[in-house]
Amino acid sequence: FLDKAAIIVDDHGMDPEKKSERNIISLAQVEEVKLVLSMMPIWATTIIFWTAYAQMTTFSVQQATTMDRRLVGSFQIPAASLTVFFVGSVLVVVPIYDRAVVPIARRFTGRREGITTLQRIGVGLVLSILAMVASALTEIKRLSVAHATPSPSGTVPLSVFWLVPQFFLVGAGEAFTYIGQLDFFLRECPAAMKTMSTGMFLSTLSLGFFFSSALVAIVHMVTSGHGTSGWITDNLNKGKLYNFYWLLAALSVLNFAVYLYCAKWYVYKEQRISTTNLEEEEKVIELEACCQA
Repeated sequence: FLDKAAIIVDDHGMDPEKKSERNIISLAQVEEVKLVLSMMPIWATTIIFWTAYAQMTTFSVQQATTMDRRLVGSFQIPAASLTVFFVGSVLVVVPIYDRAVVPIARRFTGRREGITTLQRIGVGLVLSILAMVASALTEIKRLSVAHATPSPSGTVPLSVFWLVPQFFLVGAGEAFTYIGQLDFFLRECPAAMKTMSTGMFLSTLSLGFFFSSALVAIVHMVTSGHGTSGWITDNLNKGKLYNFYWLLAALSVLNFAVYLYCAKWYVYKEQRISTTNLEEEEKVIELEACCQA
């Protein structure tokens, strides 16, 4: 359908002034549009990762405020400082990936980078699913302790370090997804549109946070009322935040299935170019054979 944009129609009866003003779309421009459109399914299926990521800076921090944050004596860890495990997991995962995983993967795949960018993004999506499962299980544990040993201060006698696995998993997922997305968009964007590659990546991040806000509002509206407090409440001990985490895990699994389907049928730009060049060479050979005949 898009190829029709490059078709030059008969314009013998057209006014010369209008003919000179007319913009002719080249085949190269049509191919660039095709490249961008082919990237959109991958773009759309990475948004949910950042929705899961958003929970680590909101609800997970809120969970930390209700837990035992004592480290040494009376010193308490600030709840928001738990996000340091994002950085910690990246510092741990990236060197292991570059020094251990890539060389091993290179032996099996024959690729210099070990695995493809889409496979790298896929690993990040799987880690985000595991993070949501860990978040739900930790919240169930936190609630069971809170209900078993109610505290006048509202502090649950459960170490805040129970939250570390979910922070670590999301951080590890970020190491794969973040770098994978940047690499994918930089490589696959047309040469004339390289400046939009970073914008495409950042748009998934922002839309992920927007979707998180919308999802929280929808869940609160649907689950609250009729005498019930709903899943999400100001007092986490009276809510069912674990159900929200299970919902995110289910949405992430569904999204990952769609991502796998899209990634399976995606053709990298370098493969398209090599295929196009091969087809052109075959046409030249056919023409030469016809001329010799």
